Amino acid sequence: MSHLMNTYVRLPVAFTHGEGAWLWDADGKRYLDALAGIAVNTLGHAHVRYTAALHAQIDRVIHTSNIYQAPWQEQLADRLCELSHMDEVFICNSGCEANEAAIKLARLYGHNKGVETPHIIVMEKAFHGRTLATLSATGNRKVQAGFEPLVKGFVRVPYNDLDAVRQVAERNQDVVAVLLEPIQGEGGIRTLDIHYLEQLREICDRQGWLLMLDEVQSGIGRTGKWFAHQHTNIRPDVMTLAKGLGSGVPIGACLAAGRATSTFKAGNHGSTFGGNPLACTAALATLEIMTQDALPANATQIGNFLLDGFRQRLGGVAGVTEVRGQGLIIGIELGKPCGELVKLALAQGLLINVTADNVIRLLPPLIFSQAEAQQLLDTLCPLVTAFLTKE
Repeated sequence: MSHLMNTYVRLPVAFTHGEGAWLWDADGKRYLDALAGIAVNTLGHAHVRYTAALHAQIDRVIHTSNIYQAPWQEQLADRLCELSHMDEVFICNSGCEANEAAIKLARLYGHNKGVETPHIIVMEKAFHGRTLATLSATGNRKVQAGFEPLVKGFVRVPYNDLDAVRQVAERNQDVVAVLLEPIQGEGGIRTLDIHYLEQLREICDRQGWLLMLDEVQSGIGRTGKWFAHQHTNIRPDVMTLAKGLGSGVPIGACLAAGRATSTFKAGNHGSTFGGNPLACTAALATLEIMTQDALPANATQIGNFLLDGFRQRLGGVAGVTEVRGQGLIIGIELGKPCGELVKLALAQGLLINVTADNVIRLLPPLIFSQAEAQQLLDTLCPLVTAFLTKE
C-alpha cells in the first residue's frame, strides 16, 4: 500500500523509458505521446543534445544559492528577453510560482501608485495554479472548493468579453492589472477573438493597468510563435512561463516590461531553488535546440496538418462540436463528457487528455513528425467516432 497522499487519480500504467515522441511501459508496450507531460516535454524524451547538457551540468554543480552570483540565470534572462522583447526576468520553479510572482508584482505596483486595495481582473474558466492566490485567480469552482476563504482582490469577467472589462473600469478604481491566458488550456483550449489582445492592450494603457499574460501552457513555441501573444502586435507588461521551458526539469519565469519594470526590489521576492544551475541549463538547452531545429515552425506545420486532418475526419461526425487550437495545442470539443476516451486511447497505445469534461486536449512534443501526426489521426479519429456513435 502506497504512503503517497491520495491527490491523483492515476492511469494504470507506469513508464520506464522514452525516445522522441514515444514512451514504453514496464511490459515493453510502446505509446505515442500526444500529451508531452501536459505541454512540458518540449523536446520529447531522451533528446541526445538536451540530456548531454544536463549530464555535463550535473558533473559541475546542481545548486548553490541565490545569495551568490548566478551567471546561468543572467544567460537565461538575456535569452528570454531577446526572444520576447521583455526587460526583466524572475526565475522560479513552476507555473503557479510564476503567476504568484505576477500577482505580487501587480499588488506592489498598485501600492506604489497609491492604491490601497489593488484588484486584478481575471477570467471565467481560467486556470493559474493551485497555491491560494493562484487558486483564487482561477475560474474553476471544482478546484477552489474546500479551500475557502479565498484570497481577495480579484474581479472576474467572461473570457473574450471586452465590454465586461470596460464596465469594470468604469466602476472599480482599485483595478491595477488584468491577468489572462492567450489560450485557456485547462479551460478547454479556448481561444481569443483575433483583435481581443490589441484592444485589451489599449484599455490597459488608457487605465494605467498592467496587462499580464499567463503563457505557462501556450508559450515556448507551442503555438508556432515563441509566445502566443506574438501572433498579435502587442507586448504584455508581465508574462509568465513554465511547463515547456525546461523540457521536463521544473522551472518557471515571470517576465516584466514597460511600466512593470523595476517594481520588485531586493528582498521583495525570492525562491530557494529558483534559477538553480541545473534548471537554467535545461531551459537554455531547450531554447538552443528549439532554435537550431526550428521547432516553433514545426509546431505550425504539424499543428496545421493535425487541425486539417481532425476537421476533415471528424467535422461531419454528430457530437463533435468544434476542433480548435493553434500550433500544437489542440482541442476537440464533444457534445458530451468524454473522460473515458483517455483509457480507450491508452489501450490503443496513445496518450491524450480530456479537460473541461468534454474537450480532448492534445499537446504533443514540438519534435512531433508528420508520420507521428498521421498515426495520431489514424488512432484517435476512429475512437472518437465509435465513442460518439455507440448506443
